[in-house]
Amino acid sequence: MIHLGIYQTSFIPRLTNKSNVVVNPSFIRSAYHHLHQLQQIRVSTFTLSTIPLQLGFCAITHASSNLHLHSKIATMANDSEQTQDLVGSYFLNLWRLKSKTASKDVEMMNSDNEDEDMEEDDEPVPTELDTVNSSGGFSIVLLDKLSVQYPSVSLHGHDVGVVQANCPAPVKRLFYYFEMYVRSAGAKGTVAIGFTTEGFNLRRQPGWEANSFGYHGDDGLLYRGQGKGEDFGPKYTTGDTVGGGINYASQKLFFTKNGQVVGTVEKDVKGRLYPTIAVHSQNEEVSVNFGKDPFLFDIKAYEAAQRAKQDTSIEKISIPQTASYGIVRSYLQHYGYEETLNVFDEASQTSVPPVTGFHDNGFNEHAMYALTHRKILRKLIMDGKIDDAISNLHEWYPETIQDDTSAICLMLHCQKFIELVRAGRLEEAMDYGKNRFEKFYNLKHYEDLVKDCAALLAYEEPNKSTVGYLLEESQREKVADAVNAIILSTNPDLKDHKSCLHSYLETLLRQLSACFLQKRLLNGNQGEAFHLQRVLLAKNT
Repeated sequence: MIHLGIYQTSFIPRLTNKSNVVVNPSFIRSAYHHLHQLQQIRVSTFTLSTIPLQLGFCAITHASSNLHLHSKIATMANDSEQTQDLVGSYFLNLWRLKSKTASKDVEMMNSDNEDEDMEEDDEPVPTELDTVNSSGGFSIVLLDKLSVQYPSVSLHGHDVGVVQANCPAPVKRLFYYFEMYVRSAGAKGTVAIGFTTEGFNLRRQPGWEANSFGYHGDDGLLYRGQGKGEDFGPKYTTGDTVGGGINYASQKLFFTKNGQVVGTVEKDVKGRLYPTIAVHSQNEEVSVNFGKDPFLFDIKAYEAAQRAKQDTSIEKISIPQTASYGIVRSYLQHYGYEETLNVFDEASQTSVPPVTGFHDNGFNEHAMYALTHRKILRKLIMDGKIDDAISNLHEWYPETIQDDTSAICLMLHCQKFIELVRAGRLEEAMDYGKNRFEKFYNLKHYEDLVKDCAALLAYEEPNKSTVGYLLEESQREKVADAVNAIILSTNPDLKDHKSCLHSYLETLLRQLSACFLQKRLLNGNQGEAFHLQRVLLAKNT
């Protein structure tokens, strides 16, 4: 059974001619959910408060005009006279993107770097206490740089021993968390855990000064930016483990005691926060854990609960059944899956209510244009029969390859060369490349891609090289998509020339990505970095 979830253009599964196709509506709900969250925030440059949530898929596709991350090519495609050139350029840019990504993947494998989330890894995380900017003689940071003692007798409110972490909490994640173990509560038990900003007065308890937060052990109160605390949680003392965390999704701080959440508080400070601990009476001693050792608090369960909470709110959103139907149907139309479309329509007659206002909801029948021809050409390209595909294009749509230096011709000739290499017919590939590539070498905007293809001959095992991506199924698919789009662009009734580039489903994906990114921007670029592929894998496991 095929579950049609949300995938980026290059990751969307190409449905074959199978009858058991079902729709996972979570991706539509997710888009609605993030639109709804953005509606609550008025921005100086625009507001989304006027976008209705229940206008079906049309609301998502048309609301995206404010947030949509259009490529330069797609934006320019309004000029119908240049549509075919721009379609070619669009897919060449996708090719270039894949080329760069493939090179990086090979570099990572060569350096034994197996981490999947580079953005998070590039961000420094606290590993020890800052011994340079501590509060001087009021506290002593031990040699392990994870433990702090208060050796003196406290006399007033300006002799607190405060120590920050060696760097601020990372922000490109769902949440951050650290723990403090109270080795000794000393004379008064005035230990504290919290968060402070850069430049904080290290002789004052966290929470006593502006832009700081502190959960104090002697009274269990929470202090945030002033000397007066507020009821929050239980006191803590010798032998207790307390923790402090930042939930970037909810923009709240949370604190724990002995593995249990004590409470939360609004994070009303936009700047970066340093994990901070404090001691303030004789013989107090605490140690911190920045994640090197397992936390007492079940951080994985907390993460799962936070994600489940968001998923629950998404699943509660009601969407029209016809919206899912229309999205899948337009997808099958756009990519020329004629047999699957027929089976889908037949099966939908008994499971989907009659569709009313179908054209008004952002869908149209223009994608039916040349459906059979597009289906045939896609299969030929996916089977590696490039000569047959070129022959049929000459017969059916000669205007699309009339210019033998066009982008679409380049892609087809490159794919023919690739198929010869794949089959091990290297001498034929060399002759073909010599005859066909010479005219493209003189065109600067094609040179890099032609070199990628020619480089296949330089390796004994080209599939394991930096240009090995050319031998993947996805490269055939990219060429098939380009041919599909160039044929759609010949439709004389086509009004929106951008629509030949991608389906409504992909437009929805762009909108979903834009909503995540805009939400993160409104939070001061704090929060989990959005990776569409990771979201899809999570939704479909």
